[in-house]
Amino acid sequence: MLLDLITSRRAVFVGGKGGVGKTSVAAALALGRARSGARVLLVSTDPAHNLGHLWGRPVGDEPVRLAGPEDLVPGAGTVGHVDGLEIDPERTVERHLSAVAETMRRLLPERMHAPAARHLQLARQAPGTHESAVLERVAEAVELGEEAYDLVVFDTAPSGHTLRLLALPEQLASWTEALLANRDRSERFGAAVRGLGGGGETDRDAELRRVLLRRRNRFSRLREVVTDPARTGFVLVLTAEPLPIAETTEVYEKLTGLGVDVAALVANRRSPADAGELLDRRRRQEDEHLARLRQRVPDVPLFDVPLLPGDLVGTEALAVLADRLGPSPS
Repeated sequence: MLLDLITSRRAVFVGGKGGVGKTSVAAALALGRARSGARVLLVSTDPAHNLGHLWGRPVGDEPVRLAGPEDLVPGAGTVGHVDGLEIDPERTVERHLSAVAETMRRLLPERMHAPAARHLQLARQAPGTHESAVLERVAEAVELGEEAYDLVVFDTAPSGHTLRLLALPEQLASWTEALLANRDRSERFGAAVRGLGGGGETDRDAELRRVLLRRRNRFSRLREVVTDPARTGFVLVLTAEPLPIAETTEVYEKLTGLGVDVAALVANRRSPADAGELLDRRRRQEDEHLARLRQRVPDVPLFDVPLLPGDLVGTEALAVLADRLGPSPS
């Protein structure tokens, strides 16, 4: 069972091509684990959020209760729950830059405040600002998960955005290391100047170093968690069609190249084989597409999820999907 496969993980990322049902699968995994007693945080990193629509209640940038014990299987004796949040990119960037501005005001000489403010205004729309800020929130969610939850499930943006996001921790940690190295050289020079009777910026230098170390450690920690298969797994959702399968193969190769464990593949909305000639022919065609996928990705469990009737909205519908995340993998 897919739910059994993720039981020991502390973080699960659910991704894939747009429109294949990532949000539904992520929500069903969260609900399924909660029904077995786990405290689950469900986080959307996709700018086009759907958690609120899926659960039929408002979801924002802070955790809200999506399903408590009263919403789970009656009589199951579970004490788990699902909390959800949708990372707000604009709020995240604003909060991120406000924190940077406050740090700059504390650490920079007053004559540098105006140039720093202009720089931050330009940085607001600079490439990478959005991803860096969202990554900070992902790191915060992982840390919150370790403190207050048994599992964090990330409903991610379409594949390209998610791959860029997962590549960032190492890049940002390396960038911060370079800044720290520059600070070390500056501090050694400053110490020599102070030894000759020059002025000192000891407190300011020490605080800046603490800020840089905290940032480096946060991204290094996130990198460790994301690349630890005992704690983190990636579930790739697809439909049994040529384009989603081609993208799944490419994403699988890139994720493994980043050191991320792909725990499972989920072939969503599979056509029934006993519902008339049209769907039977489609099912056979899907089988051929999936056979080619198995040739390219032979060692990752592949789970079939059938096409379900009705709309996947609300706890009851998600519970039906959670029950389907259990057939033996192929």
